[in-house]
Amino acid sequence: MTVPETTEAAAAAGGEVLRPHAEDAFADELKALAGADDRPRPVKWRLSPWAVATYLLGGTLPDGTVITPKYVGPRRIVEVAVTTLATDRALLLLGVPGTAKTWVSEHLAAAVSGDSTLLVQGTAGTPEEAIRYGWNYARLLAHGPSRDALVPSPVMRAMSEGMTARVEELTRIPADVQDSLITILSEKTLPVPELGQEVQAVRGFNLIATANDRDRGVNDLSSALRRRFNTVVLPLPATAEAEVDIVSRRVAQMGRSLDLPSGPEGVDEIRRVVTVFRELRAGVTADGRTKLKSPSGTLSTAEAISVVTHGLALAAHFGDGVLRPGDMAAGILGAVVRDPAADRVIWQEYVETVIRERDGWKDFYRACREVSA
Repeated sequence: MTVPETTEAAAAAGGEVLRPHAEDAFADELKALAGADDRPRPVKWRLSPWAVATYLLGGTLPDGTVITPKYVGPRRIVEVAVTTLATDRALLLLGVPGTAKTWVSEHLAAAVSGDSTLLVQGTAGTPEEAIRYGWNYARLLAHGPSRDALVPSPVMRAMSEGMTARVEELTRIPADVQDSLITILSEKTLPVPELGQEVQAVRGFNLIATANDRDRGVNDLSSALRRRFNTVVLPLPATAEAEVDIVSRRVAQMGRSLDLPSGPEGVDEIRRVVTVFRELRAGVTADGRTKLKSPSGTLSTAEAISVVTHGLALAAHFGDGVLRPGDMAAGILGAVVRDPAADRVIWQEYVETVIRERDGWKDFYRACREVSA
């Protein structure tokens, strides 16, 4: 089966892609980096490791081209991740929900291989064929097993072409299916016993997997498979300002794609959302004076981005386009209260003991009381 180029197909249909792949959305930056990059590049890499790190972390090129940061966090984490991909060891990005594992994975693949679409999405129902290969059953029945009847997985394609494959939510994949990666990662070979053949990985092949810290015990990786990965833990943003910066950047990008308004007025509301999420995650107020109960949800940076984007949509379609406390309250309530019984009590206590007493938060307090009633 041939999959059309999504961007070209959308253009031909007169539409605009809602979320372009990283290599399309940031094509100009990747081209500028490639032109300015005079450092050694591993085989089949589009950029040198230095340029890949610059693409992720941002910077200014000698010709004045500004590379926007894709990841805001410790530089060393990105350097270790990129260096791992330059070896024959696979990369496992590990972290709690909302730490940008998928985002980093996509941008790494785009910068290294120029193609982030060789993707296996892990679920409880992911079959072994998604990682190894499948069959075109019409051709199989008509002509028997042959290379023409074989349908390569994204991983097999990456091996054959010297590209970077991605496996999302590895720990959600059944354990026996996970272990089909062991031979691929250790021997760099994918046997095809039906044909008496094998596919050997060419230079440039590597694999990035992501896994959720909170999913331990779902389908834990076997020790044999875990040894094939170099694990890099992506932390939550270290400071409130760093998290505000991340949320602001991503909301601005998403807002442009959705034609939502943007303005400096929204920064205060973003900071308020980030403050609420960080305090409830940590179980203590920012000043350290009041201990809090933490709700059952993760309250991640990704959820803060979703809450603010939803608030912008409310402001655009049912308000004056300016982000206000009333636009944020319902979204925050929905993010915090996942367990209707326990989380609602925690939220109401936080509203009355923290939000109510905080200077400059009176409008937000009234909005929270209104949606919580």
